[in-house]
Amino acid sequence: MLYRFLKAYARLAIKIFCRHVYVNRPEWLRAEGPLLLCANHPNSFLDGIILTILLDKPLYSLARGDAFAHKGLRKLIDVFHLLPVYRSSEGAENLGQNYGTFAACREVFRNNGVVLIFSEGGCVNEWQLRPLRKGTARLALSAWQEGIPLTVLPVGFNYSPFRNFGKNVWINYGTPLDRNTVELQPSDGLRFAEFNRQLRTQLEGLVWQIDARDTRALKQRLSVPLAAWKRVLLAPFAVVGTLLHAPLYFGVKALTTARFNNDHFDSVMAALLMILYPFYLLLLAVLSLIWLPALASLTVFLLAPLLAWAAVQVKGQV
Repeated sequence: MLYRFLKAYARLAIKIFCRHVYVNRPEWLRAEGPLLLCANHPNSFLDGIILTILLDKPLYSLARGDAFAHKGLRKLIDVFHLLPVYRSSEGAENLGQNYGTFAACREVFRNNGVVLIFSEGGCVNEWQLRPLRKGTARLALSAWQEGIPLTVLPVGFNYSPFRNFGKNVWINYGTPLDRNTVELQPSDGLRFAEFNRQLRTQLEGLVWQIDARDTRALKQRLSVPLAAWKRVLLAPFAVVGTLLHAPLYFGVKALTTARFNNDHFDSVMAALLMILYPFYLLLLAVLSLIWLPALASLTVFLLAPLLAWAAVQVKGQV
């Protein structure tokens, strides 16, 4: 119940946080399992949040195991359908726990569920595809070996920008990997190599490769034009929305910069803004009651999200 409520709220909130969300093959958002989504990982847990919001079915996402070292955070695993996975850099003694995680994934597949795995292994804010780890191949092959009719589907995430509010997001789906060609290979090593070859070939076409220093290429590829008449119409509302939300935005930005000035910055910003925004709306409504009648205060409460949306539509994109 909590998962469904949070998902419904996040679907509304993401329309403010993201200016434009494009999915090249939206039919996959309604896909049934067993399905393994194999994605690049440019934007920390925001990648999983956005895909969770868009998919019809619940999404089980593999997340860094060290993020759940705190006992309190481990309680979030079941609520948000997160499955911890460990890398050698997080301690060789933890690698054995991945067997349990992969077993849990196979159980999700048996129940026709959907799992998201980040095949690069780590998160870096960049417009490049990094080397693929073997974990994705190990999970898929173990499911096939147990007779699970698993579909393996590449997914490419592309963002603009990484550090500013009001981003454009493109989610590009590929085509399912050829299981027969993978399983025809005579050894596990060759099967892993063939699996990653197919996956990388597709991801190279789904993930945009752009030099961060090439501002012209970034603007051409990552901007979504806004009609002049829409810009003129929304401009006055955008000014009010910017001023109205500045205390919340800059307060959260300062806090996030102080504690997470790294590749997790954008995801932490998004999470904090989503969590705090309902309370901020209530605060605006209460403060407006001091100068305005009750009906006007309610109007402020209802119109504030629309003003924030207008500000996001008009602001710069790259």
